[in-house]
Amino acid sequence: MARKEFAVTNVAEAYLALLAERGIEYLFANAGTDFAPLVEAFAKAARTGIPVPQPVLAAHENLALSMAHGYAMVSRRVPAVMVHVSVGTANGVCGALNAARENVPILFTAGRSPLTESELPGARDVYIHWAQEMFDQAGMLREIVKWEYELRNGQQLETVIDRALAIATTSPSGPVYLSLPREVLAAPLSGFSCDAPSRRLAAAPAGPDKDGIRDAARILAAADNPLVITASAGRDLAAVGALADFAQRFAIPVVQHRPRHLCLPSEHPSHLGYDAAPFLNSADAILVLECDVPWIPSLAAPPRHCKVIHLGVDPLFSRYPIRGFPCDLAITGSSASALPDLAEAMERPGDGSLVQERRRRLAGHREKLLNEWRKTRDSAAGIRPIHMAWASACIGRVKPEDAILVNEYTLMPEHCGSNLPGTYFGSSTASGLGWGGGAALGAKLASPDRLVMAVLGDGSHLFGNPVAVHHASTMHKLPVLFVVMNNSMWGAVRRATLGMYPQGEAARSNKPPLIDLDDLPAFEQVCAAAGGYGERVEDPAMLPEALDRAIHAVTIEKRQALLNVICRGV
Repeated sequence: MARKEFAVTNVAEAYLALLAERGIEYLFANAGTDFAPLVEAFAKAARTGIPVPQPVLAAHENLALSMAHGYAMVSRRVPAVMVHVSVGTANGVCGALNAARENVPILFTAGRSPLTESELPGARDVYIHWAQEMFDQAGMLREIVKWEYELRNGQQLETVIDRALAIATTSPSGPVYLSLPREVLAAPLSGFSCDAPSRRLAAAPAGPDKDGIRDAARILAAADNPLVITASAGRDLAAVGALADFAQRFAIPVVQHRPRHLCLPSEHPSHLGYDAAPFLNSADAILVLECDVPWIPSLAAPPRHCKVIHLGVDPLFSRYPIRGFPCDLAITGSSASALPDLAEAMERPGDGSLVQERRRRLAGHREKLLNEWRKTRDSAAGIRPIHMAWASACIGRVKPEDAILVNEYTLMPEHCGSNLPGTYFGSSTASGLGWGGGAALGAKLASPDRLVMAVLGDGSHLFGNPVAVHHASTMHKLPVLFVVMNNSMWGAVRRATLGMYPQGEAARSNKPPLIDLDDLPAFEQVCAAAGGYGERVEDPAMLPEALDRAIHAVTIEKRQALLNVICRGV
């Protein structure tokens, strides 16, 4: 096996060269005093021409992780992130949890307070180096990441990095964490070599069990009213076509409950929206496909006789402490590979009339649903403050077919349909706010020729560190359209409170505590201060033209834009 040689003088130089050799294009970073050897290594690489990842500065750690997340979900490549020791790790934990719950592979690294107080290169020379050290820095996120380690010396560098990347990309994929002490990065290293290509690769994905597929086929084929519920099958782009073929072939309705990816084109005849509750009572078999929460048990559940099958790369979501949905059969495997096998096993002579009857019912359900959505849009068109259904519909009318939509809760996909795989991305189930703006920037970095739109709530935009987001957009020349649905409140808190106490004091109050977001800044002016286009929109009739102006700024003027859309509280 060939070995590739690198002319380096210390571990930091070897580290960056190895990342590039392993295909890592970008290192998203918020730097600190622990970065000194890396800053020097980057500067030297710029002079010598040694390939290294491109450094991408982010002025907050949550932004760095979110940008890496967005880049990875669109490019399907592993990014690296580097933050400052313990405090940077603490700021990045939310982003790491989002990536973990969405199976996004990220090499998340952090410096380590210098281990020594003198003598070695990189030893402590700033007063913060004492207080920032922790007994167990990785303990903050050990439960979140798939693997964590601390680089001890340059001799183990290749093994450590290759193992980190192999584990991160082994299904179910996710972030890994590596701490890098400053003395180790600064340690002399007279040359470095590594296998080219690596000999430590990710494990092949688990194939679906043949007996499990046969049993699932028997259950679904015998059902009068089968139902598919999914949220993340579209993480694998090939699964979108596989699901579309499967649902069409057997006339099985598909519900995307709180989708994080486009799993089925909006125009598909089996698409029955985003809420499974209306269809649970009549279901006699349910295929839960890459979906952690197929329904809310306190609100609705299928009848006891209904058979429930869970299929996915981790069908039981083993990292969730408690998850008690009925499971009569669980199959480990990717949707893209399992669905064609399942379809083949389900094919039976004489089933044509059953499928045709189901197709007739399905068409009726879909027509009724589309009519309900249309009435909602029509009735919302003139409402002021702007209704989120109308805002979503306006976005749907102006966006190109291949536009990338990043939705942090406020876009209503039933009014803004997408049909191409890889064009819709929703918030992580961990609900770590502040993800959307950074994820959109990362998506734009991965796909610079496509329009990227981030639809955000006012609260989630605040969590995303707007000044840092807009700074990054301008500095890295990543023009994104940000649409802030501004209802001046924590809508989720309001809905949760009214759901638990519909006749309570908060419901009777004109201003319940801890919900209203008074005196919000003019978000559009923050964007404009960073060189972007900003506009406040209050009149629903003016929204389509405002979107046209914003898209022109992004696509023609090549600068970011933000629309501050004043919405109804919901």
